[in-house]
Amino acid sequence: MLIQQNVPLAPLTTLGVGGPAQFFSEIHTPEDAIEAIRFARSRKLPVFVLGGGSNLVVADKGWPGLVIKVAISGIQMNDDGEQLRLEAGAGEDWDKLVAHAVEQDCSGIECLSGIPGSVGGTPVQNVGAYGQEVSETIQSVIALDFNTLEIRELSREDCGFSYRASIFNTKKRGRYIVLKVVYALARGGAPKIAYADLQKYFTGAATPPTLLQVRKAVRKIRAGKGMLISSADPDCRSAGSFFKNPVLSAEQFEELTRRASALNLKIPSYPALETHHKVSAAWLVENSGFQKGFGAGRAGISHKHALAIVNRGGASAAEIIELKENIQQKVKEIWNVSLEPEPVLVGF
Repeated sequence: MLIQQNVPLAPLTTLGVGGPAQFFSEIHTPEDAIEAIRFARSRKLPVFVLGGGSNLVVADKGWPGLVIKVAISGIQMNDDGEQLRLEAGAGEDWDKLVAHAVEQDCSGIECLSGIPGSVGGTPVQNVGAYGQEVSETIQSVIALDFNTLEIRELSREDCGFSYRASIFNTKKRGRYIVLKVVYALARGGAPKIAYADLQKYFTGAATPPTLLQVRKAVRKIRAGKGMLISSADPDCRSAGSFFKNPVLSAEQFEELTRRASALNLKIPSYPALETHHKVSAAWLVENSGFQKGFGAGRAGISHKHALAIVNRGGASAAEIIELKENIQQKVKEIWNVSLEPEPVLVGF
């Protein structure tokens, strides 16, 4: 296993900002991970685990310790005729795994097409889009316990999944390194057409869409919002959606509705749990003075999606964070709603 020094991290992220890692190691096996952790312990270095780099903002000063880049590959299949069990290495490209599942005529993750990043990041954030969440299909997560250096298989229940969260990014953040993820998919299942954009896309279709047609539709919709990675599209130089959709209590939602009504506006929302409402963060951002294409120097907002803060070229992490904080402050001031960032902030 190779340990490198002063490795630039910006090129390893989709946002393209941030300084170097003091030490850097790319791991391909669980044994590599154990060796890397022992190296960090021997020098009392903080450790950060890097996956596909699609959901990160790295500080300009970088990371003052060891960055472990997870590159564990491989996909194993176990098919019983009704379910396909996919065991994928954490370093596998997520969208390629979705494509593989669709090719095998297995449903459950087709609406998660086009999401950048690696397999290992999906359980951490409980990745979701277009009516699906990855937790619906995760059977277990195989992870290295940072404290004991033991490999554990955590069940879906052990992972404590909730909206954009799991034990891996909340109460046990930093405890585990995800090595592999096991997904259970439905053989021959129908695609999920629950999201409004997808329903609109297939309106008037003569026959129900296939899994492949849904995958292509999702990728096309994402591309239209600048959420499909393309070197030719400057709006793709982002960390994806920068803010989570707020989940409000009935009282909070009532106050928000009153504020919107006073301005002759209607807030779009959808139920979340039984007594809460999930509100569109994009609507809040746009109705706080930050429309698509908003410019703030080298940092700005995508021309295609109000939730994507983009690096227009040469932006610093400080500029990205300044724009983030301006948006949060204005949304709080106008709507009395606190926006939570979705990307992981590293080295701040």
